[in-house]
Amino acid sequence: MSVNNTGRWAFEPAAIPSLPIRGSDALFPVHRIYCIGRNFAAHAIEMGHDPNREPPFFFQKNPDNLVTDGKFPYPDKSDDVHFEIELVVALAKGGKNIPIAQALEHVYGYGVGLDMTRRDLQGEAKKLGRPWEIGKAFDASAPCTAIIPASEIGHPANGRVWMRCDDEQRQEGDLNQMIWKVPEMISYLSDYFTLAAGDLIFTGTPAGVGAVKRGNVLVGGVDGVTELTVTVV
Repeated sequence: MSVNNTGRWAFEPAAIPSLPIRGSDALFPVHRIYCIGRNFAAHAIEMGHDPNREPPFFFQKNPDNLVTDGKFPYPDKSDDVHFEIELVVALAKGGKNIPIAQALEHVYGYGVGLDMTRRDLQGEAKKLGRPWEIGKAFDASAPCTAIIPASEIGHPANGRVWMRCDDEQRQEGDLNQMIWKVPEMISYLSDYFTLAAGDLIFTGTPAGVGAVKRGNVLVGGVDGVTELTVTVV
């Protein structure tokens, strides 16, 4: 459909949010972004919650929250912005009620992302029983790497998850410490949403999250997947 020729749209639609794919000129079009909360026991404890295996819960970021240029602009209306390093799962196909045993068949590949969080605004929302979007789904809140196809790296179930801020080690864990594993997350989400090709899942962060300030350089990664470098500007 030609937007300019048909005149169907009231104005030019926004570009489709996308991520690069390592080793390819093609782009990965992003449909939705799901993020799991408190998926590492140590992080649940540091946030003041019970680390036991309670049912998972998810929140969403917007596809246009993604940034891939290595820069994170410090947002307005917050004085306490935190980093959270995470494995990102990229889906090649979706569906509903996906069995756990078949979940990995839906994965296109993996990346590494930051769930940047306006912690002060999130905390205020929690106290008032309100949604978290103001603390989680703000502009540029999802720095992310290129997607690495699963055909190249398989489906990682183990691997160090780590983050340094200005060369100081801040976060360290392992994928095998996730309370809910990738197949379980895909299956659970598909019971409540119709998953689709292009969906991303941010899979949770280990303990050690902390505040950033302008000028900080964040370097983190998942061993066996890739690394991400982001400068706070």
